[in-house]
Amino acid sequence: MATATLNPTTDDFAALFEESFSGSGMIEGRVVPATVTSVAGDFITVDVGLKTEGRIPAREFAADEVQPTVGAIVEVYLERIENALGDAVLSRDKAKREEAWTRLERLSEKKETVKGSIVGRVKGGFTVDLGGVNAFLPGSQVDIRPIRDVGPLMGQMQPFAILKMDRPRGNIVVSRRAVLEESRAEQRAEIVGNMAEGERRKGVVKNITDYGAFVDLGGIDGLLHVTDMSWKRVSHPSQVVEVGQEVEVQIIKINPDTQRISLGMKQLMTDPWDGVGAKYPVGAKLTGRVTNITDYGAFVELEDGVEGLIHVSEMSWTKKNVHPGKIISSSQEVDVMVLDVDADKRRISLGLKQVMNNPWEAFMAEHPIGTNIEGEVRGITEFGLFVGLGTDLDGMVHINDIDWNVAGEEAIKKYTKGDSVQARVLDVDIEKERISLGIKQLSTDPTESIDLRKNSIVTTTVVEVTTGGIEVSIADGALKGFIRKADLARDRGDQRPERFAVGDKVDALVTAFDKAGRKVSLSVKAMEIKDEKEAVEQYGSADSGASLGDILGAALKNAKKED
Repeated sequence: MATATLNPTTDDFAALFEESFSGSGMIEGRVVPATVTSVAGDFITVDVGLKTEGRIPAREFAADEVQPTVGAIVEVYLERIENALGDAVLSRDKAKREEAWTRLERLSEKKETVKGSIVGRVKGGFTVDLGGVNAFLPGSQVDIRPIRDVGPLMGQMQPFAILKMDRPRGNIVVSRRAVLEESRAEQRAEIVGNMAEGERRKGVVKNITDYGAFVDLGGIDGLLHVTDMSWKRVSHPSQVVEVGQEVEVQIIKINPDTQRISLGMKQLMTDPWDGVGAKYPVGAKLTGRVTNITDYGAFVELEDGVEGLIHVSEMSWTKKNVHPGKIISSSQEVDVMVLDVDADKRRISLGLKQVMNNPWEAFMAEHPIGTNIEGEVRGITEFGLFVGLGTDLDGMVHINDIDWNVAGEEAIKKYTKGDSVQARVLDVDIEKERISLGIKQLSTDPTESIDLRKNSIVTTTVVEVTTGGIEVSIADGALKGFIRKADLARDRGDQRPERFAVGDKVDALVTAFDKAGRKVSLSVKAMEIKDEKEAVEQYGSADSGASLGDILGAALKNAKKED
């Protein structure tokens, strides 16, 4: 508030007037000193050194701490030097407003708070009296949290922060919230300064969210995250705490920059993972409860705070690519086996199928290799038949194990899905979970009755004549071979495929036989050379004087006698 200077000395009065009229003289729109010349009725007359005196309503001095008297010097606002009546137009209210603006600008520059009171409600907020100047208080700046009733704050002198000032437009925007936040920050800093990580504290749960609970530690809130409430799995914080509950917590972390405090409850309990390797050795069979099912497996609680994962691949011996929820259900009690323990990563791998009989081991025990079985064709692919062996198992008949005499691609065409077939167990691979079956093995390999050793002679039947040679069959089609043109005869003139016709019988020498691939290599030429060599060795040589014709003729006569 501006204070009138009463009964000034002659020197003070002279100084004020000299300052007022120095330079170019009086300027309208300025605050100037004036001398009270009369106090009468509703007006106070003052002299500012102009041709005429000015009159100011007495009510404009009502708020002054000391009322003016004749001779006192007061500050007034010079609106006009002379009006139509020749009088000076002066204002005490505007002088006080100018003084207030100057004071507020000075405080705003220093970032200091200003005193004021909420005096009215306007659209979007409230009006605040800052000692002669009205300011706007937005509704969002009244308090830190929204408040329903502002009534108790009305008329109360309290501090405000200046957010914006526009003197030409006469606009000031203030905030009570900023002052409260700053005060709160100072209090928080002081409280946080008295805390230490690892310290135990008691607090009250103020609010619960999906991710945790906020706990009042006496002037400052800390976050108790859901993962730090208990060693066991917690789906929602409300399972552990409730609003208004007093809890004991441990300060896990303090962020000095943000003043955020992380709290924990499980840290005050014994960690159930301590010594978990000794409690749950690999291979141990245990019973647990299913707590959560995901696409990749299921979590099983072994004790409070200790869970293991059954990966989907360890759930069933036979059910592949099936969602875990179709094998087990939530809250189900299950028997499991410990497959691996990583105490550092707090992981335990469990197996469900390992506590059940391995169907491949059971099958092999009941059906050793060489056993004949019967089953239904469940699937047909380009590489074989899948035959059902009970409810869960399948065996595969490779295309090369369907028929001795017919190529696999042709043999597989004889079967359709749903056919009942007999087969023989050829192999059981427990690790790879595979059963190999054979259909052709139910009968004897036709080649077993034929001498197909190297250099043996076999009788073949021509089945096709080509420019490059002839294709022949052995043992009624049990095997097929091809005699190249160059192997059809020793003499080049007889190496003509067209000499042969389909159905002709042709003797040839076996030069190689791949039993696994069922491929036989034949040569008439090699047989003729072999026969000649044997005849020469038995009946003489050209060096003895006998011709080659004589030697071969003798060999043929001997062969006829033996027949």
